[in-house]
Formats: sequence, structure tokens, C-alpha cells
Amino acid sequence: MATTALSSAFSFKARTPSFSNRRRTTPQVLPLPSVADLAAAASSMPDPNLDGTTVAIVGGGSLAALAAALSLSDPQKRRQEQAVAVGGDDKAVVRDYFNNSGFQRWKKIYGDTDEVNRVQLDIRLGHSKTVENVMKMLLDEGPLRGVSVLDAGCGTGCLSIPLAKEGALVYASDISAAMVAEAEKQAAEALEGMEGVQMPRFDVNDLEGVRGKYDTVVCLDVLIHYPQEKADEMIAHLASLAENRLLLSFAPKTLYYDLLKRIGELFPGPSKATRAYLHAEADVERALQRVGWKIQKRGLITTQFYFSRLVEAVPIASAS
Repeated sequence: MATTALSSAFSFKARTPSFSNRRRTTPQVLPLPSVADLAAAASSMPDPNLDGTTVAIVGGGSLAALAAALSLSDPQKRRQEQAVAVGGDDKAVVRDYFNNSGFQRWKKIYGDTDEVNRVQLDIRLGHSKTVENVMKMLLDEGPLRGVSVLDAGCGTGCLSIPLAKEGALVYASDISAAMVAEAEKQAAEALEGMEGVQMPRFDVNDLEGVRGKYDTVVCLDVLIHYPQEKADEMIAHLASLAENRLLLSFAPKTLYYDLLKRIGELFPGPSKATRAYLHAEADVERALQRVGWKIQKRGLITTQFYFSRLVEAVPIASAS
């Protein structure tokens, strides 16, 4: 197996997530990593497994070579080939991935096993920070006992389980049957014998297929798999299910993070089986406004290899 080679140590520092009720207007200033650092980080975004790719970009002309390579890369062609391979569109690709190789990889990342590499461990930390901050956002508004919550795209139950422990009435769904089965197993183990706790109701379903009405709807780290037009439809549907609050996390689209993503597409590797779409916060906000919702809290969770924008939205009528 090839060895991942970096030209220098990664220069990012983990930052503490912050939240505010106002839109931040000050540009974010980030340290400038080397090209090899960018490639290593970016290649982990859709599928954090660096072990199978050799990355060695050195020399004074590396930036020029990188620019040329980016101009010649054709990630859209690879995306089309992925869809054809599974006989469908983005949704079919995501379902196939998370029922097969992706399930094993992300079960490991979301779990507590030591069998993870440095990048996977860092992404586990980032995702857990997102879950922690979602719980804080929800609990800041009061106790969750008896509150109905939809965990859309529940994965292995990382959020559903702590919600149930707080007494919430949890409905959890995921496009992957394998993920749902694992979530049910972990919830049964974690919640067994706890008084006053109702087991989450798990279901295999995509975001558009979920029905019902819930006090709160949460959808974490799912939109990265879908282009903006599709994400707009999903956001509108999720908002139609929520009575009071909608929490979304997504990979933010900025010049910096877009560069990371584009570099990563140059090193797809055999395990890069999902597509990664970044979403501008302004686009997500417009999608919410079109269906009568307004963002009232914003946060950014970042570690070395994980970055996620977290927003809490409420109906415009109740926010005024």
C-alpha cells in the first residue's frame, strides 16, 4: 500500500466553535498551508481515508502546476460515472455507498474504536463537536422532555441517542438501511434500563420521504452529498416538517474551502465513492427565506480536517 507523504506538518489549529445571533461580516483570516497540506486535507472531505494515496507536491513551480492540473480536472465526469455505476442519480450513489463501503468506514469514524487514522480521528472529533453544539442550542431553549425531534439523516445515532436521554421523542431516519440497523443497535445498548426514556423510532427513508410534524427538525452533515438545487428542495421539505426550529449543518462554500475541495478531486483514490458539494451560507439562507424561515443563530465548527457551518432557523413570523 502506498504511503501518504506530506511536504510539511499541517498548519491548521482546531478552533472553538462560536455562535451568534447576527451575521458575521468580518472576513475569516486563515493561515496559508502548503499545497501538499491542502491536498491531504481536501482528499479527506468526501471519504477520509488517506492511506491509499501518495501526495508529494514540492518545488518552486508547484502552485503553477497545481493551477494547471485544476484546470484539466473533470470531477463532473467522475460524478456522472459514479451515478451510472449504481444506476441512478446522487441519491442512488449515496444510498449505495452508505450501505456498503461507506457504512464500514463511517461506523468506525462515528464509533469509539482505536482503529482509525489521524484524519478519521480528527473528523470524529469535529462531528462530535457539532453534536455537542446542537444539543446546547436545543437545551438553551429549555428542557427537551416530551419535545418531538426529527433527526433526518441520523447515521449511527450520534444525535438521536443523546436526544432520547434528555427525554425527547425522537423520530430518526436515514437513507441507509445499514446505518439505521446500527443506530437501533447502539440506541438499545445505550438506553437500556433508563427510566423515563423512550426509544427513538428509526426508519429507512431519504430526506424527501419523511412525513409528519415535529417541534424540531435537525439535519447534520447530509447536504454535502447533494448539489444546491437538490439541497434547496430538501431544505424546503424539512422546513415544512418543523413547527418551531430547524437546525442544519453543511460544509461551507468559501474560496478557501472550495480550493480544498478542488484539490482533493485531483486525488480521488479508490475509496472516494461519494461526491462532495459545498454550500454558500447565503444560498442556504435564501432557501430558508423562500419558505418563510429565518436564521437566528449561526456557528462554525472546525478542526484540522472537519469544517461545518451550523445554523438554527425559525419561522419568520415567530422571529419578528
